[in-house]
Amino acid sequence: MVKTSSKAQREARRIAAQKAKRKRQVLFGGGGILVVALLVVAIAAGAPKGNTDPDGWDLPAMGPTAEAQERVTLADYRGTPLVANFFASWCTACDAELPGFARVSKEMEGQVQFVGIASQETGDPMFMPRRHGLDWWPLARDIGGGTGSGLSTALGARGMPLTAFYDANGTLLRVQIGAMSEPQLRDMIRTLYGIST
Repeated sequence: MVKTSSKAQREARRIAAQKAKRKRQVLFGGGGILVVALLVVAIAAGAPKGNTDPDGWDLPAMGPTAEAQERVTLADYRGTPLVANFFASWCTACDAELPGFARVSKEMEGQVQFVGIASQETGDPMFMPRRHGLDWWPLARDIGGGTGSGLSTALGARGMPLTAFYDANGTLLRVQIGAMSEPQLRDMIRTLYGIST
């Protein structure tokens, strides 16, 4: 008799466990969709907002620029030719080209505006600006894409660096994929803007 009672109790526990499991599956199965939806909304709400259209970008400011303004936009620089340089902390070619960009931008201050944009970043986005003393450039973070690469991807980047040249009206004139030497940068500015150093 004891064996039968034990057997019946085990069967009752098994059935109760199956019911509880089904209840959890129903709760979390349907609720899982809700949890995923809430997670997506939370991530989207926390994601940086802006525009990565090459003809009218609007990006979050970073570094010293963020202390003075929240956004860095293409429209901010209408009236002056603009060189937008994209870099990443891991990019050795960026590290090689930035000293030349720093020299040229200092010489052309008031004639050509330079903006630095951290893109495809996996580390410290301020590493390159600090390393090369570019904290006086307006600085921004690229957004969207795989690793914060929405604008650089829209401009055709396959890696870093990338440089976009805009005229004083904000029209994109040229995109240079890959590193530029200082003489190449000077030649490009002379060709596109008619300005010599």
